[in-house]
Amino acid sequence: MTTQRLGPPFLALIIGLLSGTLAYIINMPLPWMLGSMIGVTIVAMAGAPIKAPNRLRPIVIPIIGVMLGSGMTAEIFGQLGQWAGTLIVLPFVLTAAGVVSYTVYRRIGGYDPTTAFYSSMPGGLNEMLLMGGAAGGDERRIALAHAARVLLIIFLVAMVFGLLFGVQTGAGGGNWTSLTAPTVQDYALLIGCAVIGVPLARAARFPAPGLFGPMILSGLVHTLGWTYVSPPSLFIITAQIVVGTIIGCRFLGATLREVGKDLVLAALVTIIALLATGLFAFITAAIIGMSEAQAFLAFAPGGVTEMSLMTLAIGEDVAFVSIAHLIRITLVIAIAPILFRAFMRISGLAPTKDLD
Repeated sequence: MTTQRLGPPFLALIIGLLSGTLAYIINMPLPWMLGSMIGVTIVAMAGAPIKAPNRLRPIVIPIIGVMLGSGMTAEIFGQLGQWAGTLIVLPFVLTAAGVVSYTVYRRIGGYDPTTAFYSSMPGGLNEMLLMGGAAGGDERRIALAHAARVLLIIFLVAMVFGLLFGVQTGAGGGNWTSLTAPTVQDYALLIGCAVIGVPLARAARFPAPGLFGPMILSGLVHTLGWTYVSPPSLFIITAQIVVGTIIGCRFLGATLREVGKDLVLAALVTIIALLATGLFAFITAAIIGMSEAQAFLAFAPGGVTEMSLMTLAIGEDVAFVSIAHLIRITLVIAIAPILFRAFMRISGLAPTKDLD
């Protein structure tokens, strides 16, 4: 790899590291991810010659998956019956969020129907971008809508939870794990979960296989008692810096003057979605007897990795929140094309492109 090709991603990582360090010094919630995300976003929108270190993503996401799985226990899985009742509410949360978001993008923003539809779906950025582009939507606006949604939700949720719960670190929920804590056998098991989990999840057609595969295998080996340690905190911090840097780089080429309207719309949609999420979470928590924080993180339409890290940091059940987001992403990806066709027929509109 030439120095020229290495330079922009490396510069982005340096900015992410410095921003994360500053966030850690000032006691910002989830400093390594949130700090790097904010710092790189600012620099990206200022036109700095940086580039997302996407080649590192397949390496660091499984590390986070293994770490999340290390928080699972047999007692947590014993609550599956309780979760089933709670997760029934999830489709209603998704529907409400989608309808409100579409209305904002279509009526206030003036987006075309296809762009408004795929911008409003509370699912994965990559999947909605591919589907929306194939249907003839404006890919830049769809990408910006989802990137802004994830960034704003992470920022707002992290700041609120930092004030309410004192969340300040995201490396293993505040417990430091040294490089020498795992034995050779522990390292073999943890690395095995990361390496084997991804292709298994991909074969099973799980969304976000890089996260869920290692997380499920890690949860299994920890539940069985084969190991009781999580990945060293240094690896987790590095992974969060990379994730935050990649999120920030999504705003490359987006200036406030050019996309100010789109960002304002995304902020409006995000605030409404969070308010609706809070209402559903409060009602669900009261009925089921679950903590409001856990229900909120399970329903919040933010990044699954980031919401799971927040859950771990405040000491709630990572398994429940992760499974809720797995169901959310799966539902949205599976039904979005079907709903889009039905919506266009009912509205008497023709898709910009033929999806078949």
